[in-house]
Amino acid sequence: MKEVVSSVLPITAIVLVLCFTVSPVPSEVLLAFLVGAVLLILGMGLFTLGADIAMTPIGERVGAHMTKSRKLWIVVTVSILMGVIITVSEPDLQVLANQVPGIPNAVLVGAVAVGVGAFLVIALLRILFRVPLNGLLVLSYAAVFALAFFVPGDFLAIAFDSGGVTTGPMTVPFIMALGVGVASIRSDENAAQDSFGLVALCSVGPIMAVLILALAYPASGAYVPTPIPAASDSRELWRLFEVSFPKYIHEVAVCLAPIAAFFAVFQVAALRLTRKKVLKIVTGLLYTDMGLVLFLTGVNVGFLPAGTYLGRQIAALPCNWILVPVGMLMGWFIVQAEPAVHVLNHQVEEITSGAIPGKAMSTSLSVGVAVSIGLALVRVLTGISVFWFLIPGYLTAIILSFFVPGIFTAIAFDSGGVASGPMTATFLLPFAMGACEALGGNIITDAFGVVAMVAMTPLVTIQLLGVAYQRKLKKTPAAEQPLAAAEDDDIIDL
Repeated sequence: MKEVVSSVLPITAIVLVLCFTVSPVPSEVLLAFLVGAVLLILGMGLFTLGADIAMTPIGERVGAHMTKSRKLWIVVTVSILMGVIITVSEPDLQVLANQVPGIPNAVLVGAVAVGVGAFLVIALLRILFRVPLNGLLVLSYAAVFALAFFVPGDFLAIAFDSGGVTTGPMTVPFIMALGVGVASIRSDENAAQDSFGLVALCSVGPIMAVLILALAYPASGAYVPTPIPAASDSRELWRLFEVSFPKYIHEVAVCLAPIAAFFAVFQVAALRLTRKKVLKIVTGLLYTDMGLVLFLTGVNVGFLPAGTYLGRQIAALPCNWILVPVGMLMGWFIVQAEPAVHVLNHQVEEITSGAIPGKAMSTSLSVGVAVSIGLALVRVLTGISVFWFLIPGYLTAIILSFFVPGIFTAIAFDSGGVASGPMTATFLLPFAMGACEALGGNIITDAFGVVAMVAMTPLVTIQLLGVAYQRKLKKTPAAEQPLAAAEDDDIIDL
């Protein structure tokens, strides 16, 4: 809870300063935001605890068990099944699907789920057959950008956004743990490093799936502005949250049910864990359920309307260029409030035995997200195509992958997926949409793409962190290096 409070308070303080200075908001919007912040803190704390107790152990055990069978068809079948189940369960994707006009939610979610399932198979086979990650990334993104030139412009930003939101609080703990489980059957010392990169490849699948969907599905429909809550007294204010709880209790239950059912079947058929371990995992799933209900209620009822209203107000100012520095400041802190970021930081520090400290990871992510939000709001102000940023960004990231230790490339591309979580989809995207609406821009082409930008910049900043550590490593005497690596290009110790 201490960690979560320190993550959420900065963004809350920024919003309060804006509300009391350049962007006054109605009292009910501000109070809803504050109640949402409290629910966010409670929810994220419970979720993180639940992920540690349940999601991570399930993923590790399933991954290790299915690969021990040594049967390729089992690995492929279970991987596709788990990719689809986890993606359909991802609340971030539901948030984005609700904001995309003209495409039925089931169609968009189904396409993305198939994309994740297909690329999860590729990602796990990469670990088993020890295929270099950067080679796969080059081929994957080359195919994505080649396909993008044949797709209507309205779909481009949405496609890249879908790749970012798919790897959220439900998906990341499970997929990363699945990679650890699969890598655990390998005896070589590079196995732990290869467990990273699953999130990176699973982020490509949704982009490609939505681009293919765009070729067959005509986009149509109008953007519906986010309603601003109205409450005349404190009881009506609480009523806004009260009526939303049942909705999110049902939504999260539906999200978690396939995972719980899969674990139950796998437990009976193969795992056969002790009763104590099963009860611990069930308890963790309950924590995860409660945490996500509180989290989603807080961000959707409190944060989303506040983000939209602030965007409209600031964009309507004569000096609306302050959108860019304000957005960058929010981006710096908001990534710290992403549940999946904490999961990634803990696993990175654990697997690398502290060689990549969580604080360095956190700072690098904050820099990357701040830059990405600034660039995204430049797009809102100018209407520049998202391609002018995505192509140079991904090209730089791919080039860097050939000059930094492999572990940094894998973690960088994983970080791009986890940085663009529910806080981005429910606060920063509405902030950009509100600003774009006030400026009279095209919401679909100009505001969408925020999630894609947030997912892109950490690819560069984390790899630059790798360059810095590599230089530091060369200046450190061999006797003082805490870890040893098999190959010079795979050194991860500092």
